[in-house]
Amino acid sequence: MSNRIIGVLVAVALLIGTLSTTMFIVRERDYAMVFALGEVRRVITEPGLYFKLPPPFQNVVFLDRRLLTIDVQEAERIQTSEKKNLLIDSYVKWRIADPRLYYVTFGGNERAARERLQAQIRDALNASVNVRTVKDVVALERDIIMSEVLTKVGERAKPLGVDIVDVRLKRIEFAPEIAESVYRRMESERIRAANELRSIGAAEGEKIRAAADRQRQQILAEAYGKAQAVMGEGDASAAQLYASAYGADAEFYSFYKSLEGYKAAFGQAGNTMVVDPSSDFFKYLKSPDVK
Repeated sequence: MSNRIIGVLVAVALLIGTLSTTMFIVRERDYAMVFALGEVRRVITEPGLYFKLPPPFQNVVFLDRRLLTIDVQEAERIQTSEKKNLLIDSYVKWRIADPRLYYVTFGGNERAARERLQAQIRDALNASVNVRTVKDVVALERDIIMSEVLTKVGERAKPLGVDIVDVRLKRIEFAPEIAESVYRRMESERIRAANELRSIGAAEGEKIRAAADRQRQQILAEAYGKAQAVMGEGDASAAQLYASAYGADAEFYSFYKSLEGYKAAFGQAGNTMVVDPSSDFFKYLKSPDVK
């Protein structure tokens, strides 16, 4: 009885073991390829539970369907159209687009795929950078270069079963042998631009000062003209008042003018005058009743 139970248990275990080799689970992050005698029988792209024949009749290979990154650790030395060497770091986002084609090309070896794509990136970078100047690569056309590399590498990677999602240039530096000369040239260009801006500013300052001087002279001339006009009007009004006063009482006017003359002549101590006492100048000093 015990031997029979043991036999049943062994048979059940063998059955479970056999069934377990016929079932497999495909996760959301994987592709599954079912092989039979070395040939691809099925490519499974949807997650779930699937069945196959037990080995050695069929086996399963899984491929990563997630977004992958190639981060170049060693900068590429690439020459510009000016024969200047630049050190460029880049990274690429890629994924497996066609599992069957990818497996046929690389045998499921991700390292081989990375090396192949790195070589294509290097070729595309060379093609884009070789026809541009340092200034274009560093500042003016960096986005254009990344777009060109993405397009070129994408076209070459498609027959390999790979989809290139993005290409970025992380860092662009001058090679050590040219860095110092480039920095000196950049410094001289900045100094020249600063001097040019200073000269332009000085010229504009002179224009502003000249315009201000012209406006000042014009304002002063207009103010002087208005002042002279006001003074003329005042003199005319005073003369008119004097004439009116003289016409109203000529004798009083003569007396008033004589007083002003006396004040001017004898206003300070020590004044000395040699005048004929009988002159009209002293007529009001002789007698206040003089007519």
